[in-house]
Amino acid sequence: MQNSEDFVCYSLGGENECTISYIKTMSDSKILNRSVLPILNDGIFQSIEEIKQNIPVENMTVTEDIDLIQEKVMFGYIMIQLSNSAKEVLLIPAVSLEARQVSIPEVEFSVVGPKEAFVETLNTNINLIRKRLPLPQLTIKELTIGKVTKTRVAVIFVDGVVDPKNVETVTQRLEDIEFDQLIDSSFISQILADNSNSPFPQFLDTERPDRVVSNLIEGKVAIMADGAPHALTCPTTVVELFGASDDYFVPWHLATVFRLIRLFAVIFSVLSTPLYVAVLTYHHEMIPGELMATIVSSRADIPFPPILEVIVLELTIELLREAGARLPTKIGQTIGIVGGIVIGTAAVDAGLTSNVLLIIVALSALASFTTPIYQIGNTIRLIRFPFIIGAQMWGLIGVSMCMVFFIGHLVKLQSIGRPFFEPIYPLRVHDLKDSFVRLPFSKQTERPTLMRTKDSQRMDASRANAKRDIDE
Repeated sequence: MQNSEDFVCYSLGGENECTISYIKTMSDSKILNRSVLPILNDGIFQSIEEIKQNIPVENMTVTEDIDLIQEKVMFGYIMIQLSNSAKEVLLIPAVSLEARQVSIPEVEFSVVGPKEAFVETLNTNINLIRKRLPLPQLTIKELTIGKVTKTRVAVIFVDGVVDPKNVETVTQRLEDIEFDQLIDSSFISQILADNSNSPFPQFLDTERPDRVVSNLIEGKVAIMADGAPHALTCPTTVVELFGASDDYFVPWHLATVFRLIRLFAVIFSVLSTPLYVAVLTYHHEMIPGELMATIVSSRADIPFPPILEVIVLELTIELLREAGARLPTKIGQTIGIVGGIVIGTAAVDAGLTSNVLLIIVALSALASFTTPIYQIGNTIRLIRFPFIIGAQMWGLIGVSMCMVFFIGHLVKLQSIGRPFFEPIYPLRVHDLKDSFVRLPFSKQTERPTLMRTKDSQRMDASRANAKRDIDE
């Protein structure tokens, strides 16, 4: 370690002759100056154990294990080694935690409700969960994963509610990870996925503590990694990926309408341009007479077939989206707005695309932004292209074949061994109360059947609608 400029190693003379070693960029010098050095300078110690008993710091370790010493020093521990006892050393925790302050959610922003989001420090994230769920049954198991990064990973669940099989499955899969680095929780979601070749996310990735707490109470398992401002919850379902936190902060009538709008927007985003290609290529008779004149006039001077026209516009939208996401915020907004208007207008004026298709592609892109979970939004962007190719090859039959293929894939897909397409398949009528519609809380008296919880009861069904006042 002496090849590194930030590694400090010096000898302390006097009656307590010892060597102090630490990495100054990882250790808190206040603990060394206030709690360690005054004790060593004032007292006389014959062994490492005596020093340990007099230094007022918790979780100190006396060890001879070279690997453990190296690991702890690299994480910010201070090592003390007496000259007359060279084999044993004292490791004092003095980790310097440089962390970002808790801020508002940026990806899952909500108009009403809590305004706190996870940060990159695991202890802070666990604190945000514990203050919302002050239960002794809230259990946290920590593991160290990554041969090189040595990342702390926490498995969080509510004992007495969660199905132990889910906890065992998650813990076993985490312990079996042999990857050398684990920089973010997204690494875990890709490694632990039941089907790593599926474009659909099999873990719910969220930055909101209130959403994690709600899932824990339902009987799910949460996974958090040190250095990641997101948490993973499982098992999850495809329906849950279209639910927003706002749905529980507004009346159930509004929440149901918003969910149905999102569902329609996703279907429109996936099928609008493929249907355009299929109808104009194979099924002209399906176009109403009044609309046919408009489409013919808009495509009169277009030299390209519908498939090429759609591919060019879709790729243009994706380029604008990627450019807006990678550039700084203010420049990205300018590129997205100005670039879309300028390129779209110029393409229509130049006769490279029809104005009807431009409207359809713009609405399709806008509809894909309604998904509250970022990962499922990326999935929708991807699966649109197989539908377009199928529409060009076989028309509406090709679109139907792609639809059957993806539905079959969703039916087979699992999340830590649980059905991903639930409550649609297998059909669970009870769980439909909080799926495409959200019924009042008084109707949701039991936890989801998918979780197979030990305690399935949320409230007494007979008293769910009781509204007794003081006169009664």
